[in-house]
Amino acid sequence: KVPMAEVDDHVRRIVRAMFATGVIDDPPRKSVVDVMGGFEVAQQIAEQSMVLLKNVSQQLPLDLSKVRSIALIGAHADVGMLSGGGSAQVDPPGGNVIMPPGQRGTVWGHPVWFPTSPMKAIRAKAPNAKVEFDAGTNVESAAALAKASDVALVFVSRWETEGADTDSLSLPDNQDELITKVAAANPHTIVVLETGNPVSMPWADHVSAILEAWFAGSSGHEALANILFGDVNPSGKLPITFPRSEADLPHATMVKPPPGTEPPPGPDHWKRVLEGLPAFQTNYDESLKVGYKWYDAEKKPVLFPFGFGLSYTEFAYSDLKVTKGEYVHATFTVRNTGNRGGAEIAEVYASLPPTTAEPPKRLVGWSRVQLRPGESKEVSVEIEPLFLSVFDSARHAWQQTPGEYKFMVGGSSDSLPLNGSVQLK
Repeated sequence: KVPMAEVDDHVRRIVRAMFATGVIDDPPRKSVVDVMGGFEVAQQIAEQSMVLLKNVSQQLPLDLSKVRSIALIGAHADVGMLSGGGSAQVDPPGGNVIMPPGQRGTVWGHPVWFPTSPMKAIRAKAPNAKVEFDAGTNVESAAALAKASDVALVFVSRWETEGADTDSLSLPDNQDELITKVAAANPHTIVVLETGNPVSMPWADHVSAILEAWFAGSSGHEALANILFGDVNPSGKLPITFPRSEADLPHATMVKPPPGTEPPPGPDHWKRVLEGLPAFQTNYDESLKVGYKWYDAEKKPVLFPFGFGLSYTEFAYSDLKVTKGEYVHATFTVRNTGNRGGAEIAEVYASLPPTTAEPPKRLVGWSRVQLRPGESKEVSVEIEPLFLSVFDSARHAWQQTPGEYKFMVGGSSDSLPLNGSVQLK
């Protein structure tokens, strides 16, 4: 039996939280969900997050006056685009457009494709071009279609989700060979990646363009077509590093679980955790060198660095001034030196005093700048003291170490043309 005093205490806690968060004074109201507005926002997010990784000889955007035939190859690009898995997975309208044999409806823990057909969106953008699809399961057939086309768009994918690690950076299902064969057949080969993490690219030097589309969501096909044909200038930057090789990773291999304790197949693999079975054995001994900081500290060259992303125009940086006060401010000028309007995400990094024993640099701020051709803008990035601090375990608090703080500004973690510094106490 629970004492009434304890029940009252629990009720008071709940009611107190309701008052504190405004639920009592301003209760939630029922409203009609703006579905179409949601699609518009999803498209804008997809357009701003896709990252152009390579673009030789301005292969992109596609020129409708020159492109008369387009080969679409692989990854079910005729009917949909892949969604990432996990708790944030949203069932698409109408259900999964790629249904595995014997499966009915969307099943948690299995890949889902949104009914967002890249082929449909591309045909709408290029009504006078011949757009043909090949599944890519037969590389010779795909190469033949590519050879007969002005441009080859190869869609490749790797489904990823929470609760599971990829065992390799390679693309599954022979997709590396598919790209290699298509690129050999057509020098105007563009690769569209539908992935959630870095992939190895043994074919990178042989294709003319690479676009990381990620898991593009409910309006991904429209966003993709807008970027491919230049209605939207790509502005996304990588939130991760793409290494040159798996050997450059902090932990290139993992020790497998003991024999007999391997996870069961299917979505119930998480149950092994409840049963006390080890998922894998890894000693994370890289300490503070996480992500891009690892490659910086170890001086490892990378395929595409953290913060990297190309545009259909060019940007120049100048006139850095670093000032201190309650906050440090990095003020500089960004200029669009190309002939297209576009957005640049200017990134600010800091190097802490050597006594902190921190990695070489850390991202401390950024600003998205929209610029017309030839336009310049002064940008000021405010840097919070927390971002320049290290955790003092003895004091259980974040502390700023006295000394010289160096600041670097540019378009990615390895392209930082501006430098400045201040002394902080």
